[in-house]
Amino acid sequence: MVLPLLKLGTLALKTVSKPIAARLKQQAGLHPKFRNIIVSVAQANHRITTTMQRRLYGHATDVAIRPLDEEKAVQAAVDLIGEAFVFSVAVAALFFEVQRNARSEAKKEEIRKQEMEAMRERDDELAKEVELLKQKMAEIEQMAKGRGLAGVFNFRNTEEIKKVGSAA
Repeated sequence: MVLPLLKLGTLALKTVSKPIAARLKQQAGLHPKFRNIIVSVAQANHRITTTMQRRLYGHATDVAIRPLDEEKAVQAAVDLIGEAFVFSVAVAALFFEVQRNARSEAKKEEIRKQEMEAMRERDDELAKEVELLKQKMAEIEQMAKGRGLAGVFNFRNTEEIKKVGSAA
């Protein structure tokens, strides 16, 4: 029951993060100091991606790359911020899920270890019991050999027989 609710909660968190990211994008484009920072980030991102695309397609990479105009740079930066926010929420949810699974597996492993230890203890007890039975069997065989064939069928000790006979 907990697992489906947890998965549903993770999905809800991812879904809620999208409107939060949209609001973050909206506010990021309006703040003047932050706007300057994100324009420079967007321009750097544009240069890196354009250079990577040129290398992938085998085009010249030493050509000057035209910068984006300010509005496109702001839009690209806020899109990047929004996607980074959604991605970070997804990574956090994944990290939480992995940690939860690790704790669950650790508990299961501890239970298995306890069960194995209980089995070992039971095995040791049974081994001691078997050893004790072997000793008793050896004593019985010794007593039977000492009395001959009649001693095999009569397990009473000869001294006990004498005591019973003298009391009568």
